[in-house]
Amino acid sequence: MINLTKRLDLALRKSAWAHEQAGQHRKGTDIPYIIHPVGTMLIASNATNDENTLIACLLHDVIEDVDASIYDQNQIEQDFGQKVLEIVKDVTKDDDITDWHKRSNAYLSHITNKACDEAVIVSASDKIHNLISVLSDYDEIGDKVWQRFSTKNAEDQVWWYSSILTAIKQRNAPEILINQLSDLINTLKAKLSS
Repeated sequence: MINLTKRLDLALRKSAWAHEQAGQHRKGTDIPYIIHPVGTMLIASNATNDENTLIACLLHDVIEDVDASIYDQNQIEQDFGQKVLEIVKDVTKDDDITDWHKRSNAYLSHITNKACDEAVIVSASDKIHNLISVLSDYDEIGDKVWQRFSTKNAEDQVWWYSSILTAIKQRNAPEILINQLSDLINTLKAKLSS
């Protein structure tokens, strides 16, 4: 059970505000973006009650997706401390790499070899929530869902989630997250083959 502390409540407010200021919604929908960080935090809460990790779940896309003029790394550190910033940075893709595959491989390498243990939990929870959303959207609109992504094809998405699964297994992520991601990948593969 999540204990809604003052810090966690502040993180929820900052995340909701930052993504709203950035005009973000879930890909291809009018669903407010905050649904994703909250979903990520709820998934992570099944594996940890570490407050810094849960706060990082709420802020995990801020550096990557919100302009620094709205809310930046320094503000994250000032509001939540160095550890939260470290976790968030560990799950932030490198914007300097423009090729999707190269950028994805760089992220996978970082998660596998360098990221802190808390970041592995955030990454796994993030991907679980994303895949839950993809499967839900796939049930509604079918193959059109792939047009929302950079690579535009299901095979790359299967590769991506399977690669994340391999990385979190290598990092000994909590079994509940490994099992959930594995089940979701199997569901995606079954839907694609039917």
